[in-house]
This record gives sequence, structure tokens and C-alpha cells, in this order.
Amino acid sequence: MTTAARRQQLKTETLEQILEVTKKLAAPYDLSHMLTEVIDAARQVLRADRGTVYMYDEETDELLLTVATGLDPIRFPATRGIAGQCAKTRQIINVPDCYADDRFDPSFDKKTGYRTRCMLTLPLIGYDDSLIGVLQLLNKEGGVFNDNDERVAAALAAQCAVALHRVSLTQELMNRERINQEISVAREIQMSALPKRMPAVEGYDGAGKFRPADETGGDLFDFVRLEDGRLFLLMGDATGHGIGPALSATQVRAMMRLGLRLGASLDEIYAHGNNQLVDDLPDDRFVTAFVGILNPRTHDVRFHAGGQGPLLHFRAATGECVWYGATTFPMGAMYQTSLKTAQRIELDPGDLLALISDGVYEYENDSGEQFGEDGVADVIRQHHEKPMTDLVEILLRSVREFGGQVTQADDITVVLIRRLPG
Repeated sequence: MTTAARRQQLKTETLEQILEVTKKLAAPYDLSHMLTEVIDAARQVLRADRGTVYMYDEETDELLLTVATGLDPIRFPATRGIAGQCAKTRQIINVPDCYADDRFDPSFDKKTGYRTRCMLTLPLIGYDDSLIGVLQLLNKEGGVFNDNDERVAAALAAQCAVALHRVSLTQELMNRERINQEISVAREIQMSALPKRMPAVEGYDGAGKFRPADETGGDLFDFVRLEDGRLFLLMGDATGHGIGPALSATQVRAMMRLGLRLGASLDEIYAHGNNQLVDDLPDDRFVTAFVGILNPRTHDVRFHAGGQGPLLHFRAATGECVWYGATTFPMGAMYQTSLKTAQRIELDPGDLLALISDGVYEYENDSGEQFGEDGVADVIRQHHEKPMTDLVEILLRSVREFGGQVTQADDITVVLIRRLPG
């Protein structure tokens, strides 16, 4: 096997390992169980001998050692030692020789008889940018932690932080409102994980909004700005309504973000995510999804649309609406052994790409008529020059007015991306 092939194999194996970890972390554990799962997962993926999670107590500005391998519970100021510096700077700290580093506190080793050789310390940052805690891994098997370990650990830590944040929020909210508010809590967690706005991309305006039919829903969307300036776009719809589809939607979003953090290509992200869902979902469940990347330099969007459509490309120069259908079957429906080349849409100045779930197209009025593609196209043509946040609201209002007294029957998601003129 060539060096390049071996690297690709390791990359694929690592991605599969972390996808499996993500599935485990999606389970409804309590905080203590989740901390144990986080440590075990980190040790397994990074081949570390021991691991520790220090949870951050915002009220006392302390790090709390809740779970550790071979250590008793302890509190200490969130400014002390390597863990404290990691919490303060929110940066990964890789120490290849702990006893040669002045920041290392050997008192733990003296107390336990353990010998710490090397250490990798990572901040756990929640999806609202809050500090959740610090993950510390000790003594890599057969050597020290390297640059690749740091990249893998960063991707893993991001998912662990979200899982811990989710569990912490869930416990806090359920203690306050108990069983009769479980659904409301789930909705709050789901909605808070959605992007509040599209990241800034030069020359482009965009917005997205999700409105569930029930307290929680199976639709999802995401924007992720990549390091090279490109923008990852995700819009999907898990079959059904309620808690089950909401969990599926959350899993898809997490898997996509993991793939991006590990540097996987668009094709790899889609294929690996699809195959993981085949393993995880019941036979009658799947997720339709648009997965694409906008390149603001070449002004095009490359995408896979797994059962997701119609997709609307509005051409500003002519006022024409070009419709695209699905490019492959829905995610989770069957294994992907091969994947067609991603399709490409080129956006000229003023052009708009509309990713809209079937809850809009199939919204019915009192007469049983659907809002349909014509309804969407009319709104886009009339208001395409407005800011995308305004256009999203105009479209949603138009759907509500069309429906009259008819109750919303399906989740609704709208994602709009427009290339600015000039």
C-alpha cells in the first residue's frame, strides 16, 4: 500500500470511529454517564492511557474534576495549571514532556503513583460559544501526541462539548419544569443548535429559518464557513414529526460537521453520512438532504441532493426560475457503493438559490390547493432584491396567508443564498 493510500485509509478509519462516537454521544445519558462515555471515546480514538474531564463551574470560576481515571474528585481555580491555561485561552495545549514543562503540577502523580509522560489538553466549547470544560488526555500509546492527533482531537472535542452541553442543558431545564415540559425542552435544545445567521461570505447574502409543525421537528439546516472561505450548506428533512426525526436531524448535522473538521471532501461527507444512517435508522426512516459547498471565488455551488427537491435557481438577468430535482436517493435509504459526481450551479450577479422543504410546497389552503412551485416562484420574483432575512419572512408570511385557517401539517425550512449584484 502506498503512503498516500495508507493516509487515506487512516483518514477513513478515523472518520468512521468518530461517527460511531457521535452515535453513542447522541444517547440520552445523564451527566455522569456522558462524562464516562466522553473519556472512553477520547482514549479509544487517540490511544491515550488515561483521560480526565474538568467541568467548568461558571458561578465559582473553578474547574471541577467530576470523572477521572484513578483520581478522586477535586476543585481548583480555573486559572491554575495547564488545564486552567487551556480554559483561559481556549486553545489546544500539547505537552510532549510534562516534567520539562513548568506549568505541569506533579502533585497528582505523587498522590497516585502515576507517571505522566505527555499530555494533550483541549477546551470543550458549547454551540453557544460557552466554556463547558476541559478534556485532558495522558500518555499516548507508543509515543507522544502529534499534529494529526490534535486535528482529530479537536473534531472529537467539538462533538463531546456539544453532547455535554446538551446533557447539562437538558438536566437543568428538566429539573425546573420536569416531565410535563420534556417536549418544550427538546424544542429549545433543537432550535438553539441551529445557526442564528449565515457566516459572512464576501459578495453573498443568505438566511435560513426552521418552523416545526410540532414542538420539535425533523427538518434541519446549517451554514459552516470553511477555512478557505467557502461555505458549506445543509438543508434536510427527516421522515416524520416529533422527537425521533428531531434526533435524526441532529445526528445528520453533527456528522456533516465532523466530516468538515476532518477535511473530508463533499463526496466523502455525503457517502459516509449516508452509510452511517443506514446502520442507525429503522428501515422505514430516512433523511432527504441537500449537501453543498458554495465557492465565492468561482461563484458556483457543488452539491448532492439526496431525495431533496425541488431546488430553485432564480436567474436575475432573465427572471427565469430553473428547477432541479434530487440527484441521488435519500440518506439512510441504502448503502452508497458509488456516488455520482456532484452537480454544479453557477450563480451570476443577483442570482438566488432557494432550498425549501416540502412543507412549503405542499402547504394546503381551505380548498385543498397546494402553495406549490408557482407560489414560491412568484414570491421570489417579486422580492428577490430584498435582504434574504426579509425575503425568508415574506415567503413564510405568504405561505401562512395562503393557508388561511388550515393548520401547518409539516415542518417548514427555508434557506436562501443570493449573489449580490455588481
